[in-house]
Amino acid sequence: MAFLADALSRVKPSATIAVSQKARDLKAKGRDVIGLGAGEPDFDTPDNVKKAAIEAINRGETKYTPVAGIPELRKAIAAKFKRENGLDYKPEQTIVGTGGKQILFNAFMATLNAGDEVVIPAPYWVSYPEMVALCGGTPVFVSTKQENNFKLTANELESVITPKTKWFIFNSPSNPTGAAYSHDELKALTDVLLKHPQVWILTDDMYEHLTFGDFKFVTPVEVEPKLYDRTLTMNGVSKAYAMTGWRIGYAAGPIELIKAMDMIQGQQTSGASSIAQWAAVEALNGPQDFVAKNKKIFEGRRDLVVSMLNQAKGIKCPVPEGAFYVYPSCEGLIGKTSPSGKVIETDEDFVSELLEAEGVAVVHGSAFGLGPNFRISYATSEEQLEEACRRIQRFCAACR
Repeated sequence: MAFLADALSRVKPSATIAVSQKARDLKAKGRDVIGLGAGEPDFDTPDNVKKAAIEAINRGETKYTPVAGIPELRKAIAAKFKRENGLDYKPEQTIVGTGGKQILFNAFMATLNAGDEVVIPAPYWVSYPEMVALCGGTPVFVSTKQENNFKLTANELESVITPKTKWFIFNSPSNPTGAAYSHDELKALTDVLLKHPQVWILTDDMYEHLTFGDFKFVTPVEVEPKLYDRTLTMNGVSKAYAMTGWRIGYAAGPIELIKAMDMIQGQQTSGASSIAQWAAVEALNGPQDFVAKNKKIFEGRRDLVVSMLNQAKGIKCPVPEGAFYVYPSCEGLIGKTSPSGKVIETDEDFVSELLEAEGVAVVHGSAFGLGPNFRISYATSEEQLEEACRRIQRFCAACR
């Protein structure tokens, strides 16, 4: 339509939301569908957090809040960064948004000019490049390799940095691969970034609390304190505390950037929901046993899914260190004919034939910038996951 903004031509709809919607539509028509597309924990929000929200309502905490967040939450965020990451931020160096997406969007809106480049390792969360494009920047992709467990190397990062590079987006544990960087792996990247003072780092730590075994999470400024003045460290309560619908993301960084983001948010949405903010105060300050308990459950699911997928003909699935995703390759099925008689030429063909034949909804890897792979979210019950993996095995065995 002629009256729509040119900027819309630069973005695509979210593939993950589209897959979840397609699964819902098929279910509504009576199909037996197992949806493994959604990136949200299937657990309920902890009771202490729900209780804090109810108490906030009863106290009348239902008015507008300061744009950057209520003082109690900004203080809790600063305390969290000190306690868990060894990072010193004052409350005024923090900001609260309506989900992590708003934090990222406002950071780009506040800093990007036409021609500015943003380095994004692939595979990437579907919204990064679209946000960059909407804010007038140029996404620059750098592909990782499955044999490196989808982790960026120092040489790969160095190869894409130019004088126009303004941001490097870093996400560990990663959506969509679950890959997480050890201290040494991250140090190799921060050494490269130290050489390029024009590059800012936007680190998305949303899956920080979902790492498995004895893996120890680290964030860039913890590894290299010299990057403190040009790093925005973003996090939120969605994944760790099963609070996706509460829509609270937060970040900490240099005061000038936080002020600029605050100004944009002031003209955009103002403060996040008052009640959700009080719930987030309790999530960060309250008991943390919920996090460890759920991490254990996710780890068991990961092991089940990786094992069963690696038994499917033509599928290769690496073992991720964190998050609640696996990112298997379906390369062994490209060129094969599916049960419906269609030749599978791409990962998109694979996922659409799988949905038709077996009623399992997953997201094609090309939506995340790297195929032929697909993403499975194992944030659902073991029974569902086992059944889904059996169906995938059956589908793969039936391809000729």
